[in-house]
Order: sequence, then C-alpha cells, then structure tokens
Amino acid sequence: MIEEGDKPEWAVIPYEEHERLVEDLEMLRDMRAYDEAKKAIAEGEELIPSAITYAILYGENPIRVCREYRGLTQQELAEAAGISLPCLSQIETGKRKATTEVLAAVAKALGLSLDDVVATELA
Repeated sequence: MIEEGDKPEWAVIPYEEHERLVEDLEMLRDMRAYDEAKKAIAEGEELIPSAITYAILYGENPIRVCREYRGLTQQELAEAAGISLPCLSQIETGKRKATTEVLAAVAKALGLSLDDVVATELA
C-alpha cells in the first residue's frame, strides 16, 4: 500500500492478480447485463432480431423495416396511423420528412416508441 499522508493512495499488486481482477469485473458486468435483460424480457420488453437492427444501422428506413417485420402492408400501417398511403410511401422512400405528430402516430401503430423512428427521420 502506498499512502499519501495517512490515507491509502495506491495499491500495488502482482500483474497476474490485476489481470484476474479485470476478468472477474468483466464477468460481473456481463452477469449484471444478462440479469437486466432477463428482467426486461420478463416485464414484456420485445426482443428485436439483429437483422432488423443491422438493416436500420446500414441506412434502411426504420419505418419500412419495422412495418415489414410486423407483417403490415403500407396500406394497413397508413390506416392504423391515420395518414394517407402516399404520405407513408414518401416517408419510407425519404422523399418526404414527417412531422413529429405523424411519426408519433406511425410509431404507435407499429407498437414502438417515438424514439425508435424519430432519430433517423428528423436528422
């Protein structure tokens, strides 16, 4: 122990012990993340397939990707969101920017949060 005044300032340990502690800490973090995920699933959080996440990350329209994942046609989603089919089509193709109100209606119809569709659409 290296002290500064009367307080411990540094702990000196063998490198192998340091490596073991780092591995143990990483395992503990993984276990906590696993427990949090299990709790969220038990509370009803939806699991989204990685293909959906990657499609959105690679630039595909999140509304179209989620609509197709939900098995909805453009007409069905437009009706559920209370917007016109041409409006939805233009939003999905990027020809039109949606208002926050329209995005909220689409998100609700898809069973998503507004954040799930806003970040990409309003950027």
